[in-house]
Amino acid sequence: MKHTAFTSIHEALGAKMAPFAGYYMPIQYEGLNLEHETVRKGVGVFDVSHMGEFFVKGPKALEFVQWITSNDASKLTPGKVQYSYFPNETGGIVDDFLVYCIDPETYLLVVNAANIDKDWEWCTRHNKMGATLINASDDFSQLAIQGPDAMKVVQKLTDTPVLDMEYYTFKTVSLAGAQNVILSITGYTGSGGCEIYFSNEDAIKIWNAVFEAGAEFGIKPVGLGARDTLRLEMGFCLYGNDIGETTSPLEAGLGWITKFTDDKDFINKEALLKQKTEGLTRKLVGFEMIDKGIPRQHYPILDAEGNTIGEVTSGTQSPSLKKAIGMGYVPTAFAKVDTEIFISIRDKALKAKVIKLPFYKG
Repeated sequence: MKHTAFTSIHEALGAKMAPFAGYYMPIQYEGLNLEHETVRKGVGVFDVSHMGEFFVKGPKALEFVQWITSNDASKLTPGKVQYSYFPNETGGIVDDFLVYCIDPETYLLVVNAANIDKDWEWCTRHNKMGATLINASDDFSQLAIQGPDAMKVVQKLTDTPVLDMEYYTFKTVSLAGAQNVILSITGYTGSGGCEIYFSNEDAIKIWNAVFEAGAEFGIKPVGLGARDTLRLEMGFCLYGNDIGETTSPLEAGLGWITKFTDDKDFINKEALLKQKTEGLTRKLVGFEMIDKGIPRQHYPILDAEGNTIGEVTSGTQSPSLKKAIGMGYVPTAFAKVDTEIFISIRDKALKAKVIKLPFYKG
């Protein structure tokens, strides 16, 4: 099991630690609901050093990124970030990730921790054009500093103006005395903030500086438990739950990052275009419980007659909304907002209704 540069700090803070994606990670510190609320109302810090970082370099870099990803990376300019996915050859998704344009011949792909080895093999296998690929996953540490007060904290640590940065942009800055820190206005919480990437050698120095700068804002460390409830309240897909090798990106609502333009070719484009043209048979929807009960992954979704029509992909008791929420795939006939569905919880059919995402409106 791998450790991040912050493991000793997590343990000293009394974090509940557990294996996650091959890493020894903090699940919670003081409690999931408190940590969740900290991010929604103030500022919280996640250790996300387990994420993977691949650099794509050289004159063939853009050609490679265009072929292997669904989104149109030709629209990126230096300092811009894009959400994308690797389509597989059977209509599913290898992984979802972020693409950073550092310069016209340098791109950074930030992939999910659980998929680093699989993604690396996929990238190297499909690198027919001869781009330079570098797996730098073990060289970087990463913190997600999230919440409405996050950028006030970060601004105290750098001379570069960062308060007015736009969503999905990044800058390379000096931060807390560390050089070449990538500061990206991204994150999976829906409450604002940034993610910062830096060398492992600078990790402890940056952690201490962030918490010192954030003391006046009530900054707290946050575990992966609250990271999951925060992202679910926003209706963001989690790989392995809501999307995967056998789920269609179009059914998952990722058509907006699937670019079928004439000047972009990508893996399995024709099959996905055929699916779009012919129409979808099912869709990923968000729902909230009407009857009392908490939906969990793999619980059956039923129609009024008790027939199984799908299954829950993600579900929880929402700390912000004080109600049970979830996502799952249902036939398109059941995908309309306000449609009544039922979730099988402990062999009881409990009523729910489809709602428009995100659950949390801010």
